[in-house]
Amino acid sequence: MATSVRMIASELKMEAASLYNHIASKQEILRELLLHVAGLFTEGMLSIENSEGNSFQKLEQLVALHVKLTFEFPNEIALITGEWVHLEEPALQQYTVLRNEYEQKFKFIIRQGMEEGYLEKTDIDIALFSILSTLHWLYSWAGRHQEINPIDLETEIKKCLLLGLKKRN
Repeated sequence: MATSVRMIASELKMEAASLYNHIASKQEILRELLLHVAGLFTEGMLSIENSEGNSFQKLEQLVALHVKLTFEFPNEIALITGEWVHLEEPALQQYTVLRNEYEQKFKFIIRQGMEEGYLEKTDIDIALFSILSTLHWLYSWAGRHQEINPIDLETEIKKCLLLGLKKRN
């Protein structure tokens, strides 16, 4: 919200009035960026749901999806953490439906993992919150640690989030 059309135009090396030849408003940019990345998460979830792996492997694939999209679309991912609330209708409704469906499917995979014995029984909402909080803010951490390889990051996040930090005997 703090970004003006003038600032956007300046980054594009054009006048604000010229930018309006290409977009109707900042809202249009926000809508396009957020719905695009929400669509990528939705497509990724569908692919993972339909994959052959067990529930734990699907959780690993979800972590991998978040890492991949964070490195490919860091600016769009940054918008997810707070700017989505500034969407106007009907885009706000579209976005929240996609987000809620994604979270429900994520919780279903976590629940499956518990039922299949891959995961400890715990509060599913807290498990989802813990995982998604880390993954949503990954863009910020990765931006300050650009030396890290995305594959190494994915491996370490899977280890921390899905296996925990407790040493195993």
